Amino acid sequence: MARFYADEQFPFPVVELLRTLGHDVLTVQEAGNADRGIPDDEVLAFAISQERSVLTINRDDLIRLHRRNVNHFGIIVCTNNRNWEQFAAHIDKAVIAEENLQGKLIRVVRPAN
Repeated sequence: MARFYADEQFPFPVVELLRTLGHDVLTVQEAGNADRGIPDDEVLAFAISQERSVLTINRDDLIRLHRRNVNHFGIIVCTNNRNWEQFAAHIDKAVIAEENLQGKLIRVVRPAN
């Protein structure tokens, strides 16, 4: 299963569901980095230091960082989805489909209803 670092805006209910699916998820809050206004490049640097993929709903900034440097352990950019179970299932499916997340940008988009 994947090792994730969920940024500050990432919904905690989805973190909990991903954990029940067997993923190792560390949140910004658990790492002691909450409410510090840490720039996205530093969030990515921390994730790299921990060999974790970033989970974010802050798509534009992380996509830009990926385009500048693919030396990371994966960036999963998501469209926010208030259906937490569906959100977690789509992330799970997307990362399981990949053999290795290193250097990859994965987009998880909320399905149109």
